[in-house]
Amino acid sequence: MGDTGARRPGGSGRHRRRGAAKVLIVWAYGEAIRPRPPVTEVPGVRAPARSPRPSRTRSGRRPRWGLRIAAGASGLVLAVSGIGHLLVRELESGIHRVDVFDDLDNRPRGGGGGVNFLVVGTDGRDRISPREKALYRLGGAPCHCTDTIMLVHLSGDRRRASVISLPRDSYADIPAYTDPTGRRHPGHPQKLNAAYAEGGPGLTVRTVEHLTGVHIDHYLEVDFTSFMKTVDVVGGVKVCTARPLKDDHTGLDLPVGSHVLNGGQALQYVRSRHIDGTSDLGRIQRQQRFMASVIEQTTAGGILFNPVKFNRVASTLLGSVRADHGFGAEDLVELGRAMHGFTPASSEFASVPVDLPGTPVKGVGSTLRWNEEKAGRLFTAIREDRPLTVRHAKKPRGVPVDVDPARVKVHVLNGTTESGLARRADRDLHGAGFATTGSPADAVKSDVARTVIAYDPVWNRSVRSLAAALPGAKLRPVTGQGAVMQITVGKDYDGIRKVRTEEPHTDKDGIEAVTGDQVACS
Repeated sequence: MGDTGARRPGGSGRHRRRGAAKVLIVWAYGEAIRPRPPVTEVPGVRAPARSPRPSRTRSGRRPRWGLRIAAGASGLVLAVSGIGHLLVRELESGIHRVDVFDDLDNRPRGGGGGVNFLVVGTDGRDRISPREKALYRLGGAPCHCTDTIMLVHLSGDRRRASVISLPRDSYADIPAYTDPTGRRHPGHPQKLNAAYAEGGPGLTVRTVEHLTGVHIDHYLEVDFTSFMKTVDVVGGVKVCTARPLKDDHTGLDLPVGSHVLNGGQALQYVRSRHIDGTSDLGRIQRQQRFMASVIEQTTAGGILFNPVKFNRVASTLLGSVRADHGFGAEDLVELGRAMHGFTPASSEFASVPVDLPGTPVKGVGSTLRWNEEKAGRLFTAIREDRPLTVRHAKKPRGVPVDVDPARVKVHVLNGTTESGLARRADRDLHGAGFATTGSPADAVKSDVARTVIAYDPVWNRSVRSLAAALPGAKLRPVTGQGAVMQITVGKDYDGIRKVRTEEPHTDKDGIEAVTGDQVACS
């Protein structure tokens, strides 16, 4: 087969001071919430020098406000006994709470190391304006189900975050449950994303734990509105694409190249399922690339180390998500500390392996069955707090392409009088991973000035990988040519440009995953 397929107004001075302090506390990621021990005077030891102009409290005592720069870390730290927790809790108070774990039983054993979050994206769109609904194709009726489901594991040493995407169409045995009216529902087969529509967050967590054997510690829920707001307050997110992305259902229309997306455009990007035949699996890859780009932007772009920017982002995100009651101030501080030194290489992404094609289930529709052996290895690694990827010393170089060069068949012809040029080009292409025939030959013409790639239009995706390796080459469609591309090397040939695919790498345990630096924009 071929390829076609704002600042808060006014207020008292006390409120303004608390607001400024909150910015500093959040920026310090909890370093400041540890009360500084009192200075003890020791006979014969000179006390440390005090600031020449200390501030005074109403009682006349002089509290010590320390400002220091933590090299390569968060920067300014405010050290005051007791106030740190209070200000962090101000951010916490903006989170909308939801009961998740109260009625869960027969849960997987926890304590294997690290913290596990179930992060779901719902299709809630009640707070989106009519203009935005029309612009970003959000006018349909919401299904009140989970549009995106991710299991996020923060390692015990807080140096690694593993993100596993759970396809929304995964076959799932929904456990028996009792609805709010007291009616008992027996266990039954369904698509994974239907668990939310039937029983809300609690049933979603229970279903995921039943499927994965992983104990969920916290639950976070983001809807369309909160997603768009967060992307906008970050300043947009840069994404790269090796091929045109067009989806008439969401309105996404991106040409090849790099793009900075605002909140609405980003929502189109992560929601699109009708770009090609990959459906939800292709969408998962784009979501993972988007998350890697967010990490790249927040770490390299200085958001984490700018108190004003970080406070705006944190307030926007936390003020528009739903979380379990156990996710509190201490967890916010812990997550903040974990982000110290965090880079895209610290994150890794995988999707639950599935067996294709999908499996039809009566009354449910087409579902994706997980590959039990591969999925088992994946979730065992999470339970044992092990990385999913082999750490690479360097980020892979080359232009990102959509189709792996190993799947692109190439025959090389020499269109010049230069002896051995076709053989050299064949060797270069083979070294770059292309499936060359290994039998270069002379072309009919020997006066070709510009390199030509002849290809069958059926293979219009594969030819883009070859064209990326030969920038400047002329593309010539030839209907009926077949799967083998034909390159006629011209006088302009001076080597090839390296290309790379963004497909997951398989480690020694058979787990397919990528690190964030491998898929984020260069």
